[in-house]
Amino acid sequence: MACGGLMSAPVCLIENDENGKLRVRKEAKDILDGINQPVVVVSVVGLYRTGKSYLMNRLTGQQSGFALGSTIESKTKGIWMWCVPHPKKEGHTLVLLDTEGLGDVRKGDEKHDTWIFCLAVLLSSTLVYNSLGVIDNTALEKLHYITELTENIRVKAEVSQDEDKSADFMRVFPSFVWAVRDFTLELKIGNKQITSDEYLESALTLKSGCSPQTEQYNLPRRCLHHFFAVRKCFVFPRPASTQNMRRMEQLTEKELDSEFLEQANTFCHYIFDSADPKTISGGRIITGTALGNLAEVYVEAIRSGKVPCLENAVVSLAKIQNVRAVEEALQIYMTEMFSMTQLPMCPEELSNIHKVAEQKAVEVFITMSFNDNDQIYQRELMGKMFDEYQQMCQQNQEESAKQCEAVLHEVFDTLEQGVFHGSYLRPGGYRQYKDTLTQLTNDYRARTHSQIMSEEVLRKFLKKKKDIGNMILQADQSLNAAEQEKEVQRLKNEILEQQQRGLEEQNRLQEQLFKDMQRSHKEHVNQIIHQMEREQERMRRDNERVLEAKLREKDALLQKDLQEQAFRMQSQIDRLRSEMHKEEKSKPSTFERIADGIGAAAELVLPGFVMKWFK
Repeated sequence: MACGGLMSAPVCLIENDENGKLRVRKEAKDILDGINQPVVVVSVVGLYRTGKSYLMNRLTGQQSGFALGSTIESKTKGIWMWCVPHPKKEGHTLVLLDTEGLGDVRKGDEKHDTWIFCLAVLLSSTLVYNSLGVIDNTALEKLHYITELTENIRVKAEVSQDEDKSADFMRVFPSFVWAVRDFTLELKIGNKQITSDEYLESALTLKSGCSPQTEQYNLPRRCLHHFFAVRKCFVFPRPASTQNMRRMEQLTEKELDSEFLEQANTFCHYIFDSADPKTISGGRIITGTALGNLAEVYVEAIRSGKVPCLENAVVSLAKIQNVRAVEEALQIYMTEMFSMTQLPMCPEELSNIHKVAEQKAVEVFITMSFNDNDQIYQRELMGKMFDEYQQMCQQNQEESAKQCEAVLHEVFDTLEQGVFHGSYLRPGGYRQYKDTLTQLTNDYRARTHSQIMSEEVLRKFLKKKKDIGNMILQADQSLNAAEQEKEVQRLKNEILEQQQRGLEEQNRLQEQLFKDMQRSHKEHVNQIIHQMEREQERMRRDNERVLEAKLREKDALLQKDLQEQAFRMQSQIDRLRSEMHKEEKSKPSTFERIADGIGAAAELVLPGFVMKWFK
């Protein structure tokens, strides 16, 4: 299914095996494997029994799906997934992840909750944190999983002690949405009306001082500032009466509180409009296939007792994706070629079919592959496609030759019969043989003029008839020695002329192959450069988003007179600007390296290819 199709209900993506270890469920992985579109991944996390699943059902436009439950028991176990066509972004799939409720003391395994939270962060492009009541210190203390992210997730495999890691986390972490349920307060600070976003930012204000109590107070707030460049808040009143809350799945919109319904619709529209496609390091947008592989890479790291590392995950994922990208792109190419090709055909027509098939294949490859920085896999695909094309050209020549040979046997049958019966072995027989051969050669050319192997087949035929012609010439006593010598020379010249015709035919076919290789080279270079430009544009936007977030944080620190922290923030800002400048300067040399690499691959593919018909 190109876009994952329509799932009628969610399925479990990550569950516990019989030993209590996390694993990716095959059914869900198979669904993701079939999604070749970019995915927008929205995860919801939060304490159990806070109404997380209801919000996710709203995003699918369904009353039910993700289990709601009506008791104190946590219904959702592990991470559940529902894939639907994105309602606003054409060609994208919306992947909703509903996570197991956090903080259920009966589970007795807090590390399990930590990993569920980490996986939600790692897999999503937008993370929704769901809580009840108000955003106060107690609510932030319950969000202690945020403070443990640096211990449980690494962006880079190797990080120096003094390196600022917050910018790295900001680039790859999802946007953060805090959904406050059953909110009963007025959105006011003093007498001033505030927005829900201002309410969140006010709750995240740091305290000055360096006492242990102040550090403990600031830690979750600082983590939210450092990890999530985009933060959003929605406050929801209670949706219905306590009695009706127990049957939320059955309630019609008329039975819901109108203000709650309005906020729920605003929340959904924000997610649809603002949630970005899932990307990994380098600005690479991933498909459902890659998301499934990424989930397996992260879960395997957790199962083996390691800390999930984004850089290592990208390396592992790149190998998996790139191998598959070559396979699927080559399959697209071959399917397209075989479905469109009826041999024999003229080389230009076959070349045009090859061009269209190659473009489709390269598009599939570019969509599926990533981090093929040295174009190793793209060169492999390029070579394999051209091998297939050369074989198709060879088959085209063979089919053309077969048709030419059939015509040749039909046309020259009278000549063959005459030779067989010795009709030309008499005085004047050579002239008759020569005239018949000339007439039949013209007839053959008239019937095979559109065939690409016409002259080569004729060359081989005339070469075989050379000795017969000489024999008839020698037997013709009506010719004197001088006339015979003249005819011998003429026969030699005709054979040379026919060889030249065959050579010109070969050269035309070789020139077409060379043109196709040049065009392929240009196509591959353009595709990879366009892809890199798109990725660099996304990286630039990510950097600007991080920069804006740090500038806002610096201003907030200055307003609170936290000078030392503001000074450290300015150092981070300067370092980030320097990195952005270096990335901008490196663009031209990177593009040149790509062109040179693809060009070298092109040079390795074509030389030495000689069609067997011309050997």
